[in-house]
Amino acid sequence: MGYFNSVYAADLPHRAVTVFMYLKNRANKDRTCFPAIGTIAADLKLSKRTVERALGGFGEGGFCAAGIEMEAARRAPDTMTGEG
Repeated sequence: MGYFNSVYAADLPHRAVTVFMYLKNRANKDRTCFPAIGTIAADLKLSKRTVERALGGFGEGGFCAAGIEMEAARRAPDTMTGEG
């Protein structure tokens, strides 16, 4: 649990913690991953809007720079599900 202590201690909503853990799990050795918002939403059974709000909270919490790059998560259309 050591890696996630800072995430748990941060004042992040549960949706942000869930999406952060998902991205951490999907990241490669360079700590990058490129799932589309629709893919994240489908895998976590969340709405796309909930995922967008969660991603928006990462920048405010400082987790993007210290954690996982998510630039391609906002691409459209979703290549995994065909959704846009």
